[in-house]
Amino acid sequence: MEEKEFNTTFAIPANYTDSGKIFGGMLEPRNAVEALILILAIGYPELMLIPMATTIRIVVMTVTLIPIGILAAMGIDGNSLFQYAGHIICYLAHRRKLHLRRVGYKYDQRQLRKKKSRKKKA
Repeated sequence: MEEKEFNTTFAIPANYTDSGKIFGGMLEPRNAVEALILILAIGYPELMLIPMATTIRIVVMTVTLIPIGILAAMGIDGNSLFQYAGHIICYLAHRRKLHLRRVGYKYDQRQLRKKKSRKKKA
């Protein structure tokens, strides 16, 4: 009798790691909450404080709220919008400036002196 080989290799479905997400794995809950907070925080003043006709108010809200909501829901570079803003603020606070001397340039001696740090005496 012949023995048949059984293939036990299974394909992993694309939505295997989508647990914990909403809308079928499209949005992370953090991004959805941030989008909702931004839309409410920007949309309420637009709705209540713009002294214009209803049609103009709807157009202004459409032009401003839809892009903000989509950007917040998608996130930037794999992070949520607030995480990305935090990374930018952290970078701006801790960035370093590089000072490189040009090769072949004759510097004045005053430019080459290092500034001495002043220490406080106790």
